[in-house]
Amino acid sequence: MFFAPFGGAGAGGERYVRIADMHNHNRDEYEKEILSLYKKIKPEITKRISEFRKIWKEADNDALFTELSFCLFTPQSSARQCWKAVNILLEKNLLFDGHWEEIAQEINIVRFRNNKAKYLVEARGRFLCGDGIRECLDLHADARERRNWLARNVKGMGYKEASHFLRNIGLGQNLAILDRHILKNMKLLGVIDKIPDTITGKIYLELEEKLEAYSKESGIPMEHLDFVLWYKEAGEVFK
Repeated sequence: MFFAPFGGAGAGGERYVRIADMHNHNRDEYEKEILSLYKKIKPEITKRISEFRKIWKEADNDALFTELSFCLFTPQSSARQCWKAVNILLEKNLLFDGHWEEIAQEINIVRFRNNKAKYLVEARGRFLCGDGIRECLDLHADARERRNWLARNVKGMGYKEASHFLRNIGLGQNLAILDRHILKNMKLLGVIDKIPDTITGKIYLELEEKLEAYSKESGIPMEHLDFVLWYKEAGEVFK
């Protein structure tokens, strides 16, 4: 192939084409990697989703609140550490009864622990002393309505955390959990051009729509896709 000399006529255009071709090649190779990974871990994902659906069918309000607490802890924190923090609170009988200051003291492995301890106590007052989580969610017909309700009514819970919670109790079909791992992979796959500096509710829904389109194109269901992209970064199927 002939390329014009550097700085000559058409040089900028030729360089642009080469860079674009390289990006497309990298994206295609990355997509093959994702599809191969999905084939490998699909049985594990299916098993995990089945476990989540069982939670909604069988769990009592305390078990649902435990999952809610985990999701309240997760912003800008390790999922593993957040689940460890929840279990510490359970072991010390603080999750359902502790004052926020007692809770904050025990969850120093979670970022912004004071605020998150307060969010937990406020949510606990609503769901354990008033209507239960199941009763509140049953008032809404589909996953997106349930997510909207959670984001409006549970302090500390945005679309991402609400989507995560609903997925973890078996109600999150077709919802995206747009954490940094997922956004990074969306960019690598060419689903988005750049990762937004801030994500408003409107932007979140636009990103979710793009991921849903990729889900249909790739043949990986939305509730599976999150696990695949998260596994690519974290190396495990977790929560």
